[in-house]
Amino acid sequence: MMFELTLQLAVILFAVAILAGFIDSIAGGGGLLTIPALMWAGLPPAAALGTNKLQACGGSFFASLYFIRKGMVDLNAMRLALICAFVGSAIGTILVQMIDAELLELVLPFLILIIGCYFLFSKKIAEEDRQQVLTPTLFAFTAALGVGFYDGFFGPGTGSFFALAFVSLAGFGLAKATAHAKVLNFATNVASLIFFIIGGQIAVVLGLIMIVGQAIGATLGSRLVVTKGTKIIKPLVVIMSFTMSIKLLWSQYM
Repeated sequence: MMFELTLQLAVILFAVAILAGFIDSIAGGGGLLTIPALMWAGLPPAAALGTNKLQACGGSFFASLYFIRKGMVDLNAMRLALICAFVGSAIGTILVQMIDAELLELVLPFLILIIGCYFLFSKKIAEEDRQQVLTPTLFAFTAALGVGFYDGFFGPGTGSFFALAFVSLAGFGLAKATAHAKVLNFATNVASLIFFIIGGQIAVVLGLIMIVGQAIGATLGSRLVVTKGTKIIKPLVVIMSFTMSIKLLWSQYM
């Protein structure tokens, strides 16, 4: 993998990682910034994806750690969902190397657009928890496993999919859903990262530099989730969902 890391590139990508970590901890979609930036820096696509997973693990870890310390996530209650999300992501990462993902690329922008519309227009989204639709066990074997598989197979918007599942199926308030989504996203990132490491598709030094940026951005964003809740999460999820949809449609048809 021919790639030269200069000081200028390191500083630029460090700054990108801070911004991506901040956005990702609140609404997801940080990969919209980091993946194009890594490819712009000269990494081939596979290495960009692998390096992105490495630095994304840092962001999701520090965001998860902050939410857990604030008592917003009970890891014991999340154990089965974490396992299912991890397994789903591992299966998806393996399958994507064997199956053409072209159909998913066509459908995905519209799925993410639906998420944005749901968060924009739904009256069910609030700070308070509501009636759950699925039991924790059923949620783990459906939503956690399914979105985990999606993250390993394709990836964009995983945090938004998890948050939507927690709001609509688990009955969580938006801040609580965001916190739990980030913990599951950490599990799926780790599972996917393992297979990128096996394939040797990671610029390790650059990824470690960006992890530090992700840690700073994720910690700042997580604090806003705790203090501002729905006031900041809802509009940012809507903005990121529409941005992701436009970005994906543009890359397909333009």
